Amino acid sequence: MRRILLVDDEVNVLNALVRALRQQLAIEHLEIEAFSNPLDALQRCCECNFDIVISDYRMPELSGVDLLHTLKEIAPCTVRMMLSASTEFDTVRSAIAEAQVFRYIAKPWQMPELLEAIRQALVQRDALVEQQLLADQQRRWRDAMRTPQQIEAALLDEEEPGMLEVKWGPNGEIVL
Repeated sequence: MRRILLVDDEVNVLNALVRALRQQLAIEHLEIEAFSNPLDALQRCCECNFDIVISDYRMPELSGVDLLHTLKEIAPCTVRMMLSASTEFDTVRSAIAEAQVFRYIAKPWQMPELLEAIRQALVQRDALVEQQLLADQQRRWRDAMRTPQQIEAALLDEEEPGMLEVKWGPNGEIVL
């Protein structure tokens, strides 16, 4: 089951969004959670994984950009979207640059646009998860192909960077 987290400090807007999405996406087996407090939402993101997080921009305690930026660090495969009444170019630019927002949707939202953005975000989520799985698999294969000496050298280099570097003189002698 896919999971979407909605965050907006305006409870009426949040309830309307939840109601509209549940009605429109009922057949797509989506679980929707909603929070009016961004700090509570962030805590929830630490407890479980979400496919998509849609956040308002202006909220007390923590801005939407800060929330999504933090989320990017703790759950990089979660697709981040912003829903906001602000249409200022600098606001949009900072959201996209700082939090790597997938889509920025203006309030009041148009339901067809929002639904299409969610569907595209789910495709993006699948791609991010697949990339992560491939990177993990590649790392495991690379590690499996290393000799015990290479593994030990890598561990030593992590603990004491530069410890294994050897400096050679012009005549082939080791320089201390």
